[in-house]
Amino acid sequence: MLALTAAALSLPATAAGAVSAEVNRDGTAAGLTVPLPPRVTIGAPYTPCEAECLGGGGPGTAATLTFAPDPADTGIVSYRYLFSSEDTWSTVSGETATLTYVPQQAGLHSLYVQAVDGTGWGGSSTRFVFKVANGEATVGRWHFDEASGPAVDSGTATGTTRNDATLSGGATRDDRGRRGVRTHGEWDEPLPDPVTDRGLVLDGSSGYAATDGPVLDTRGSYTLSAWVRADTLGTTDRTVLAQDGGFRLAYDATRGTWTFGPSPSEDADQPALAAKHRATPGVWTHLAAVYDASADETRLYVNGRPQATGPAPGTGATDGPLQFGRAPADGSPTEYADHFDGSVDEVAVWRRPLTDGEIATEARVDEGYGRNGMELVADWSADGASGTVLTDTVSGYGPRLTLSGGAGLDGWTLTLDGVDGAATAGGPLVDGTGSFTVSTEVTLDGTEVATWDVGRVGYVFGWRAADGSTWGLWYEAAGPTTAFDPDTLEEIQVPTGFWKFGRRNADGTHNAATSSEVARTNEPLRLTGVHDAQAGTVELYIGKDRNGSPLSVPEPTGSGTFTIGGSLNGDTWTHHLPARVKDVKVWAGAVGSLQQLSDITAS
Repeated sequence: MLALTAAALSLPATAAGAVSAEVNRDGTAAGLTVPLPPRVTIGAPYTPCEAECLGGGGPGTAATLTFAPDPADTGIVSYRYLFSSEDTWSTVSGETATLTYVPQQAGLHSLYVQAVDGTGWGGSSTRFVFKVANGEATVGRWHFDEASGPAVDSGTATGTTRNDATLSGGATRDDRGRRGVRTHGEWDEPLPDPVTDRGLVLDGSSGYAATDGPVLDTRGSYTLSAWVRADTLGTTDRTVLAQDGGFRLAYDATRGTWTFGPSPSEDADQPALAAKHRATPGVWTHLAAVYDASADETRLYVNGRPQATGPAPGTGATDGPLQFGRAPADGSPTEYADHFDGSVDEVAVWRRPLTDGEIATEARVDEGYGRNGMELVADWSADGASGTVLTDTVSGYGPRLTLSGGAGLDGWTLTLDGVDGAATAGGPLVDGTGSFTVSTEVTLDGTEVATWDVGRVGYVFGWRAADGSTWGLWYEAAGPTTAFDPDTLEEIQVPTGFWKFGRRNADGTHNAATSSEVARTNEPLRLTGVHDAQAGTVELYIGKDRNGSPLSVPEPTGSGTFTIGGSLNGDTWTHHLPARVKDVKVWAGAVGSLQQLSDITAS
């Protein structure tokens, strides 16, 4: 629910014909009659929440709203309105006005409306609430959590047949599922024992899973959703999902990105829809595709963001099973090719077109109660470590940090000299176009940064994006100040600077959340950065405190090599940081609440 200030809601309600005690807008002390709260009505299939609150319609089903003045008001020329799902007020003209609103999500929707008279003055607001019913549930959902045997279809739509998927060839399961380790259950109650999510693992040559028969009637509307983590993406096409005679969601090696189009067994002329950015191997990525039969339109999404639209992907033949990790070979109804190499998890299908908002929720892995499914993909701790390599033994993915230059392990921390000390992982850890969370405990060397010029930057961690920008967490100097040292009774130079998390562009400008206070030096701090791809925002936390409001950032363009202690531009190191780093943890997914943040950073 969007919080509204008194100023945003304008004046308090007054009786009909009353004169407000407010001053005129030109500052003169005179009476001013203000419009009363307007009347709001809504058309079927929705009803207002009054004595009871009944859900109607559903996500994507338009609501028709009518605004009319209070009977005591005259001269109303327009209305200002704000939905709880939006950030800014809009205006519609007319003494009586009709508005069409397409809800993106199920649940309660609040609307605030002000009547505006000919002077441009708006009165107090009417709050109007209605409930959007849930859309039809999944007709198929596969978590791949079983210890063995078929992948159980847990779809919950009524009147549908369950379609378990049989694993074959080089198909197995492992403990690296996209939802991560679950510590809380229904009603946000802690689980007695953590539950580790599993996922489907495919070998790229013979492994696949398949249902016994078709799951979707591709002549009607449908939606597909899946999480993928490719081990390799190169010169070979790789299929994520396909239904014989219908569609294929896949990696296209020629274009180097994710695509959605007709099954290869279809004699279809239209090209597949393609994502905007190149696909990244070794990272969890959410893919979704929608076919809206009423509009004869398909839509492709990556990490909850729309990518492309086009015509229907197939001719409507539905006699083939749903394939996980392979597709029919060109022109053959019995041979299969383009096997996926990597992990597939949390596959879901609907027999309706999901809205953009619903796709975003699916990509967020929203588990309710302020929690999102988050998969730990890297966890490096320097405690007890030595040598030149730091290995993650916790997450299950096993990424290694290789130290270089003046970087070392002293048994407690990773030490960085600020000159050439750094460490690199073997590749990207998260999809830069998706949601992720990164947390570290770092101690900044105050003596070293006290000499830095204004604007000098040092990275705790980061990775280079495809457009030359650098994502990460960095310290930026604001220049030294003079202070009095009570111990030595002398003046000393004290560094001032700020922590920043976000995107630093190639020209030095940046879109980053900034610490509210001057960065403290010579003491350990827990710093956490969160990128919510679906909201398009970044957040910075120092300890458990969020610094400022979520900051909007441009859509990112992918991930490069993950680095600690500096920024890597090609083969050139820049922005070294003098500091000691105790640990670094990286998750696929954005935290959903302060409580979840507290839970994941406590250990």
